[in-house]
Amino acid sequence: MGFMKPDLPEVDPAEFITRPLQDRLRFATQRWVDHGFGTQKVAFVIYVVKLVVLYALGGVLVATATSGLHLWEVSAWWNQPIVYQKLVLWTTLLEAIGVAGAWGPLTFKIKPMTGGIRFWARTGTIRLRPYTWVPGTAGTRRTALDVGLYWLLLASLVLGIALPGVIVTDSSNGLVAPWLMIAPVALLVLVGLRDKTIFLAARGEQYMPALIMFGLLPLLSFATMIVGLKLLIVVVWVCAGLSKIGKHFINVIPVMVSNSPCMPFKGLRRAHYRNAPHDLLPSRLARFMAEGLGTFVEIVAPLILLFSMNRTVTVVCAVFMVCYHLFIISTFPLAVPLEWNLLFAYTALVLFVGFPAQDGYSVLDMSPSWLILLVLAALLAFPVLGNIRPDKVSFLPSLRQYAGNWATGMWAFAPGAEEKLNRVQRQTTNTVDQFVATGVDREWAETLMNMGLGWRAMHSNGRGLFSTLLSHVPDVEQRTLREGELVCNTMIGFNFGDGHLHDENLIAAVQEQAHFEPGELIVVWAESQPITRLRQDFKIIDAALGVVARGRWSVTECVTTQPWLPDGPVACEITWSADHARFPLGTGLGSRA
Repeated sequence: MGFMKPDLPEVDPAEFITRPLQDRLRFATQRWVDHGFGTQKVAFVIYVVKLVVLYALGGVLVATATSGLHLWEVSAWWNQPIVYQKLVLWTTLLEAIGVAGAWGPLTFKIKPMTGGIRFWARTGTIRLRPYTWVPGTAGTRRTALDVGLYWLLLASLVLGIALPGVIVTDSSNGLVAPWLMIAPVALLVLVGLRDKTIFLAARGEQYMPALIMFGLLPLLSFATMIVGLKLLIVVVWVCAGLSKIGKHFINVIPVMVSNSPCMPFKGLRRAHYRNAPHDLLPSRLARFMAEGLGTFVEIVAPLILLFSMNRTVTVVCAVFMVCYHLFIISTFPLAVPLEWNLLFAYTALVLFVGFPAQDGYSVLDMSPSWLILLVLAALLAFPVLGNIRPDKVSFLPSLRQYAGNWATGMWAFAPGAEEKLNRVQRQTTNTVDQFVATGVDREWAETLMNMGLGWRAMHSNGRGLFSTLLSHVPDVEQRTLREGELVCNTMIGFNFGDGHLHDENLIAAVQEQAHFEPGELIVVWAESQPITRLRQDFKIIDAALGVVARGRWSVTECVTTQPWLPDGPVACEITWSADHARFPLGTGLGSRA
């Protein structure tokens, strides 16, 4: 990997892009083991500078300057609640603008690097409403009302950061005025009911509960607010840990390690696979990392933090959680949520070390005591529902951020059909064209896009998607395949690993402007696996005709086959097909069923 130049694959690009799909997947996945995506090191440096200078230094400077504190007096402000409040507002603001998570070249935003505000502050761009039954939200295009609400949301966050604090109830510490917390909550709800993209991009599922607690719980007592915030972060940690129990997450670890710029040793990268490059199933080391450090410890350490009355134990567990988040940052994971991870590392220190349980901030100090049950019920509602009915809840409120159990999609364009996406009103171009715009040769750009398909194949859901394409789309070898996340990125200015943002609703919105003919765009889209069964449901969608087939595949088969499907596609059973389907459906061409 070079500093300024990417580590390009050792292929003739013109020949490589003509290979059969499984050959391309084999090369891409085997190369991933040692090189990851091969991104030039300067890209990672840009992210680190953004995280340290814009987010951390900028956030602390703004929070302290507007709270009567001095940046250089760390001991005076590190555990001040108002600083923590303003850092949460600052993080939400940057997320809502689109310059925090899901930003830049690692999310395939090449030119320009910023989506977010470039899309959401303009009328006519695509808007995805979460519920069809909410009155006054019909339509798929952003209106002046949407843009106005969006700017009001940003203004409310800026106001909360800029204004000085007030004394609330029994606290001797200044806090942001409660109404300054409730205003962005109300606007997040209003904006979210009209466009789920902005709500999810602002990480509403993470920060809105904190804002509600900031606004309401100090009216009861300062200690109640602190305990409520502790319950919030512990629920996020524990539910994230629980979501990793299953068959998906073990496949996530080797992929993250292979792409980490902080993992320079080829031998250690390969140690996460059984026998790289021939057998890319996870090794025992990967299993230990996934089930030990990634699951068991992530559940146990937060629970110890919540109930510990011993300062030494509390500090040790808090430091562990800080290191846990710093490790995630070092891997530059999917959607690069670096700011979120750094905030959570700071949260572990400020809440549990700054306000230890033995000093009057234990779960028993919440008043009234029955409020504990109400807070837990509210915090657990979406994670429970989302894991039982993933079709009803995004994987973000379901707290499955790193679980590998995600809704996914693969778009298959007939020759030349991808160009029709340029008819859609948006603020960028197709990803492959963004590469070309930076001076990359067209054939190399296509090769890089195919390397991205290898990333998807390394995960369990990718093997299901490619199996469905190979089994039920006979002309797949003639089609141009695009990762749904990347198409979504260019359509709505945001992608975070949530397939619900590029399901049939986005496809229908795109079709209103692109006007694909039947068969020109076929999308294979899969829902997350519910905890009640070991199967994933998928749909085959024709952009011009809608859903033309539904089916399912076995998660067990997907996690026990090699990424390039050397034994043929896994069994993809069709359970329903439309009469107007334009390609063979049924038992599956070439499937192992």
